Amino acid sequence: MGVVSSATGIVGDLKQNAPTADTTAPLERLELLCDEGSLDVIRSSVRSNRIGTLARPGDGVVAGLGRIGGRQVACYAQDARFLGGSLGEAQADTIDRLLQLAGRARLPVVSVIESGGARMQEGTLSLMQMAKTSAALARLSDARLPFISVLTDPTTGGVAASFAMLGDVIISEPGALVGFAGPRVIEQTIQQKLPEGFQRAEFLLEHGMVDMIVERSRLKATLSMILRYLSGSGDR
Repeated sequence: MGVVSSATGIVGDLKQNAPTADTTAPLERLELLCDEGSLDVIRSSVRSNRIGTLARPGDGVVAGLGRIGGRQVACYAQDARFLGGSLGEAQADTIDRLLQLAGRARLPVVSVIESGGARMQEGTLSLMQMAKTSAALARLSDARLPFISVLTDPTTGGVAASFAMLGDVIISEPGALVGFAGPRVIEQTIQQKLPEGFQRAEFLLEHGMVDMIVERSRLKATLSMILRYLSGSGDR
C-alpha cells in the first residue's frame, strides 16, 4: 500500500512539475536570444553509450556562437523534452567543449537551463558531470569571462546544484521551478508544510538566490544590457 501511495505521489509531482506548454526547443530559444542570422550552431557528434537507442547527437543540448546586441557570445540551451533535460556524459562533454572554446576566444557565455538534474540512467558517472561542468566554469571565472545563467522551468536536481547556480548573473523566467529536491520530498523529510511559492522564481528572488526575473519577451534586451555592462562599455 505504501509503495502504491509513493508511486502515486511521484506521478503527481511529475505532472505538476512537468515543463509548461510553452516549452521551446533549445535551438529556437537560442535563435530568439541571438541577433537575427548570427547564430552558428556547433554540431556535436557526441552520443551517450548508456541509454541505448535513445542516444542522439548533442544529447539534449544545443550549443553555438552568436551575437546578442552586437556582442559575440558562446551560448547553449538544454532540452527538457529529451529525458527531462538530464545531465549525462555526452551533454556535459558538449557544454565543456563550448566553455573551452569560449575561454580560448575570450567570449562571455550565456546558458539557458532546462533540466530535471543528473541522469539516473548513467549512475555515478552522471554525478561526476556536475564536477566536470563546474570545473570548466571555474576556469572561465579565473579568466575573468562572464557566465550568465538563465533558469527556466524546470531547473532542479544536480543541475541546480552545480552549474545552473554558478552564474555571475542569474536570471529566471517567471514562475520557474528552481531547487534540488522536489517540494513533496522535502515536506516528507522535514515533516513540515513549506511556505507558499517555495522553490518558485519569485520566492528565490525574495531570498537572494536569483538576481532578477525576466519575461521571455524581454530577455534578449536584458542580456544585451548586462553584456554591455560587463564589457565595460555603454550605458550602465
